[in-house]
Amino acid sequence: MESQIAHGPDFASLTLRFERAGESVLVEAGAMIARDTDLVMKTQLRGGLGASLKRSLLGGESLFQNTFTATRPGQVLRLAPAVEGEIVQHVLSGSRTLFLQSGAFVACAPEVTLDTKWGGAKGFFGAGLFLLKASGAGPVWFATYGALHEVELTGGEYVVDNAHLVAFEDTLTYSVEKVGGLKSLLFSGEGLVCRMRGTGRVWLQTRSPSSLAWFLHPFRPVKARR
Repeated sequence: MESQIAHGPDFASLTLRFERAGESVLVEAGAMIARDTDLVMKTQLRGGLGASLKRSLLGGESLFQNTFTATRPGQVLRLAPAVEGEIVQHVLSGSRTLFLQSGAFVACAPEVTLDTKWGGAKGFFGAGLFLLKASGAGPVWFATYGALHEVELTGGEYVVDNAHLVAFEDTLTYSVEKVGGLKSLLFSGEGLVCRMRGTGRVWLQTRSPSSLAWFLHPFRPVKARR
């Protein structure tokens, strides 16, 4: 399968071109822009009802997912995430696992298994209490809100605002902490941070959904009291 990411970092889209009949890809519901008419789409609860409910309720993904299967070589499928930003392709080798924030998943090879992982009692502000866990061998495509910034950690520690954390490899450990004391937590605008440790890659996004919500809050329509 050939893949091409275009129109990034603001409005990225993903084009997949199938190289043989029978080749397939798993896609998040609602991500399709267009496809060839004879490309077969099947909507299903992947892994059964229990696993699908777990990913939906805890991992922030759709209950149903779509599988597109080619009927001939050269068929094309075009995808885009729900929010404006970049799309990242990461190929799993089978030896490492990738953790994704809630809502970041776009598509993956059928050999990749998606599950959820508890993100800690304090949770990830902007990412939910649970993380999506991708394991197996094959490509995974995920989306960022805003532009992408990739960091390669070679030991030591690295501090990331939770709302800007998109993905990280399982070779890294982490702890969720507040910034400074109570005053900093309430008035600094930073909330909680994730302290990463070890060796591996971290993917960050330049925009924060929670910051956008705070920016739009004063402009919300308010019903006048009588």
